[in-house]
Amino acid sequence: MSKTLIIAEAGVNHNGDINLAKQLIDIAADAGADIVKFQTFKTEKLVSTSARKADYQVNNMPDEADSSQFAMLKKLELSPADHQELMAHCQLRHIQFLSTAFDLDSLDFLAGLNLTIFKIPSGELTNLPYLRRIGSYNRQVIASTGMATMDDISAMLDVLTSAGTARENITVLHCNTDYPSPFRDVNLRAMQTIADTFGVAVGYSDHTPGIEVPIAAVALGATVIEKHFTLDRSLKGPDHLASLEPDELVQMIRAIRNIEVALGDGIKQPTPSEQKNLAVARKSIHLARPRLAGQVLTEDDLIMKRPGSGISPMQLDQVTGRSLGVDVEADHLLRWEDLV
Repeated sequence: MSKTLIIAEAGVNHNGDINLAKQLIDIAADAGADIVKFQTFKTEKLVSTSARKADYQVNNMPDEADSSQFAMLKKLELSPADHQELMAHCQLRHIQFLSTAFDLDSLDFLAGLNLTIFKIPSGELTNLPYLRRIGSYNRQVIASTGMATMDDISAMLDVLTSAGTARENITVLHCNTDYPSPFRDVNLRAMQTIADTFGVAVGYSDHTPGIEVPIAAVALGATVIEKHFTLDRSLKGPDHLASLEPDELVQMIRAIRNIEVALGDGIKQPTPSEQKNLAVARKSIHLARPRLAGQVLTEDDLIMKRPGSGISPMQLDQVTGRSLGVDVEADHLLRWEDLV
């Protein structure tokens, strides 16, 4: 049984409050996530002062619809000291800290923190200098592919591997970049297409409402699941509305762990739990009417009934035409020793 790596995406749902960020770590740890992930950026190096918000950001923050993306993100930065504090809290709660960097300086900062995994967000998939920098670290890479074509993914893999990261250290996440993502646009089978085409480990970064699609992704072979979560969807901020609340995160992780067990080893055979039901649920050959010793059995003399502790109905042709060695009553469970 392989264990799915579950990334609980806190992102910027801390709203710039270090105490709220710690609460999110607690929620992720209590839910059983493997990793809790934040975002690391310098607003001045991420977005221009004139950049407009995405539609989902406007819709999710209607009271700040006129503010710029720059103004929004500036309130959501985590300082270097914040990172150290959050990493210490993750260590206390026995959950791995991860953060997505959105600029080159932030990448180097995270590398200096000795993170073992680097996460590429969908928006940086075509950022050549960014990809080269991550590739040069030669660490584990998880890359989201929202808005991407297969050519985009191919080019990204080429850059990462040319820069020094082995392909076996890269996991590609299928993703739809809308918040929330409409189910009709999920196209979950594309995850398998990515795996088949590029020979890489795959996973799924989910922005749909609810927990169904990540669970389905695990059943289809996802090795990594990423999902946004929040303390409360009613909080103000760009991503809260497309995030799971704590009880939903618990339900998703529990369901994924159940699916991992349920996938099994792929060998079709009676399991230990159902062995006891073989005789109860299956049938055996019984006598349909009284017969005397010496009589030759025909199919009309026989009936298939439970329990299945006698001769299998699949051996009917080996029974018909045989003679009885004893007198039998109707409903008798036929045994091989009854025949001559």
